[in-house]
Amino acid sequence: MYTDDKEQTQFTNKLKKLTHGKLVVLYLMLYDAATITIAYFLALWIRFDCAISQIPESYLSAYLNFIPIYVVVCIVVFHILRLYSSIWQYASFDELTKIIIATGITAVIHWVGILVLFERMPISYIFIGVMLQLFFVALVRFSYRFVLLLRSVVKEDKTYLRRVMIIGAGEAGRMILRDIKNSHVVEEKVYCLIDDDINKWNRYIDGVPVVGGTESILKACEEYAIEKIYVAIPSATIDERRNILAVCSETNAELMNLPGLYEFMTGRVTVASMKKVEVEDLLGRDAIKVDMNEIFNYISGKTVLITGGGGSIGSELARQVAAHGPKKLILFDIYENSAYTIQLELRRKFPNLNLEVLIGSVRDSRKIFQVFEKYKPDIVYHAAAHKHVPLMEDSPCEAIKNNAIGTYKTAYAAMAHGCSKFVLISTDKAVNPTNIMGASKRLCEMIVQAFDAKIKAGKAAEIPQLFTHLTKDEEKKKNINDGVVNAKTEFVAVRFGNVLGSNGSVIPLFKRQIELGGPVTVTHPDIIRYFMTIPEAVSLVMQAGTYANGGEIFVLDMGEPVKIDTLARNLIRLSGHKPDVDIKIEYSGLRPGEKLFEEKLMAEEGLKKTQNELIHIGCPIPFDVEEFLAELSELMEIAYKNKDSIREFVQKVVTTYHPM
Repeated sequence: MYTDDKEQTQFTNKLKKLTHGKLVVLYLMLYDAATITIAYFLALWIRFDCAISQIPESYLSAYLNFIPIYVVVCIVVFHILRLYSSIWQYASFDELTKIIIATGITAVIHWVGILVLFERMPISYIFIGVMLQLFFVALVRFSYRFVLLLRSVVKEDKTYLRRVMIIGAGEAGRMILRDIKNSHVVEEKVYCLIDDDINKWNRYIDGVPVVGGTESILKACEEYAIEKIYVAIPSATIDERRNILAVCSETNAELMNLPGLYEFMTGRVTVASMKKVEVEDLLGRDAIKVDMNEIFNYISGKTVLITGGGGSIGSELARQVAAHGPKKLILFDIYENSAYTIQLELRRKFPNLNLEVLIGSVRDSRKIFQVFEKYKPDIVYHAAAHKHVPLMEDSPCEAIKNNAIGTYKTAYAAMAHGCSKFVLISTDKAVNPTNIMGASKRLCEMIVQAFDAKIKAGKAAEIPQLFTHLTKDEEKKKNINDGVVNAKTEFVAVRFGNVLGSNGSVIPLFKRQIELGGPVTVTHPDIIRYFMTIPEAVSLVMQAGTYANGGEIFVLDMGEPVKIDTLARNLIRLSGHKPDVDIKIEYSGLRPGEKLFEEKLMAEEGLKKTQNELIHIGCPIPFDVEEFLAELSELMEIAYKNKDSIREFVQKVVTTYHPM
């Protein structure tokens, strides 16, 4: 019943809007009919010394007989030229041009029509009539803009308006300027424009001065007390945009950025289309480029399983896989809320997607085998993991159970059921780890390398199966021996740094702290990290699958590392505040297991190039595969018994692990 009422209300509102639009058109037509009639009568009256008695009867008769025909012709011509479908609150030179063209066409029709059908009229009559018609037709259409202008003047007198600078005095900048001036809602006023075109300097656009180029930003911000900056340069390169944003971030103004060229090309450059400048806009490298056709050919028509599918990386993987035509997409996650969220999103965006969302743990042998046995995925993206460093330091056995043992069980199930590619999501914290989370991810890398080595040696059957639930009899019932013996699965790992905006990232934390008025907590003034965006990380993961031959660790060239302290200060500035003045920065000290810097590769690992210059392959560090596989059973036992000796045993297995 409630739904019916809601639908009825929506229908009524739409009907009202539709009726209002038709009424406006009807009023305009009636106005045009009346004013055109009056315009040519006034033309006749003026021509004969403003005295009706002086007008010859033949001229008056010709006018009275022809004007109804002419009014109908005018309305038809106006309709064809869309003078009844424009939004006149945004009327501009384009609309004025249409009015002039329409008046010119109808003037010719009037002159020829009245001459052929009735009487040769004085030239002055035609000329005066045309001028009056143009005036009356334009008057009503531009009067709304004039009223808005008067309102804006009153608004400026009575309301405090934020002081705005627009960078870019081209078409996009002009659109933003015009939108601010015409807006009923935006309480802002543009005080100056910036453009690197020297020919525009010291000139005006709609009364606003172009005060100089990029080098004038800081001076102009101070001179005009600018509180907000719109960067409207859709054609700027990444480097040009980054340099401009870097200069702007030194001001105390809030920054807004045009998302890209698409908005400009589609004419959607408005204040609403602008987005806040994010820290990733200031990263010191270009966005990663991938061959989407290559990925499409790799994904299309295949069954894809994503573990941890509800997480920040897993959900973005799901979005991109869904867009590349998989035969079936399976999302597997322990946390039902995030899984449900991405399920709703994918079903809305990809209604034809064959999607399964399953709840379960990669630590559950029965469940993970059941999934592989039922769906037979061709490709697995293994993103399920505990990633929070300090929390894992407090619960080290959970890190090993979920990350290492969970990876082992998922990898074994993939191998046993004919999966062609298994892609592990790893981290730069696996390099020379000082925390149990990083060590657990290094164990994951070693697991996929061990599996790959055994498969290539034709000895996959020697890989032990780690069960916490199943008995030997139940194992035989699975009838997996043939699958293991003939295994062809290619196992690879993808290693990257911190992901901006992901769950647990410092950026959301800093934003929440800024919203609360501070302080912003940074662990150490010298701590540095490599950063990438979630879409970049996922692009790399998908590209790695196309390059994989088995056993590789793919590494992204993430450019120069970023100081977290600098990141925090930039984020405070981008929010329109002054670091250490409006928002305090406090140093809390390194957390348990945290390093000042992360490495992308171990010293022993070399780098090999791939077709993508930003993606490299680390040569695997040799280790005793037999010994490693034998140790994993004992590691699992220690982890599931929650023994305090877990760190010492992990250190024995992962020789590069040095707990802080």
